[in-house]
Amino acid sequence: MRSFLTGSPRRWLRAAALTLGLSLSSTAVLAYADLLPQGLDLDLFESEAPAGLPHVARKIALGGPLSIVAFGSSSTEGVGASTPAAAYPARLEDGLRRALPRLGGRITVTNRGIGGEAVDEMLIRLDRDVIAPRPDLVIWQTGSNDALRGISLDHFREATEAALERIREAGIDVVLMEPQWCPALDATPGADRFRDAVRALGIDLGVPVIRRSDLMRDWIGQGRLTRTQLFASDGLHMADGGYALLAEAAQDTVLDGAEAAPLALAAAGTD
Repeated sequence: MRSFLTGSPRRWLRAAALTLGLSLSSTAVLAYADLLPQGLDLDLFESEAPAGLPHVARKIALGGPLSIVAFGSSSTEGVGASTPAAAYPARLEDGLRRALPRLGGRITVTNRGIGGEAVDEMLIRLDRDVIAPRPDLVIWQTGSNDALRGISLDHFREATEAALERIREAGIDVVLMEPQWCPALDATPGADRFRDAVRALGIDLGVPVIRRSDLMRDWIGQGRLTRTQLFASDGLHMADGGYALLAEAAQDTVLDGAEAAPLALAAAGTD
């Protein structure tokens, strides 16, 4: 996970590349990359860069406003956090405002998480909470309750894919967030298949996926958090420490997706 340090030379070069990339042709974007100092890992200019998050990129380039909906179940709502401000959506909004001072605080992350919901309950409110508000981006956390409640894997995959297509047809960028790693899911037979299904949908549809399960294992393995700091006492939800690092991971995904978008837009001839 890369660190985005406000005010660093690398940050401002990347921001400049993002802004220019939206208005220049693909040839001009690549020419601009040649002018940058050697040794800067600006993967914006890699020929195999993903399509990224074009609507987010455009809003950043224009100076905002940038609207994000955090959609999901209890991990989005913030069950296990000490306060609503400690949940990942609120932390993400704060982090993006610090990372993108040019937008002058014109960034909102709306929490639309409802604990206990599986895919069918979330789809009932998809129009109201995601499509009707017309955000630039939705971060959809899903798959945990489906595994815990024994939902058919095929149904989960088909319903999620159809919803993703509807969201993108509405002109909204999408990031998926996979189920968490936790004792409760470890004890649930077949739970890892829902994690893998979210990852497969991301690959098949070109949608970024926050690989939360791997991240959580890494946070423990690297000594960034203890289990007490990561997990709430119920063995299912995150505690404040876990939500803080999850917000950092979501922020990196949003910024990386925005940086990947300009070259794809320019190659497609978008002005």
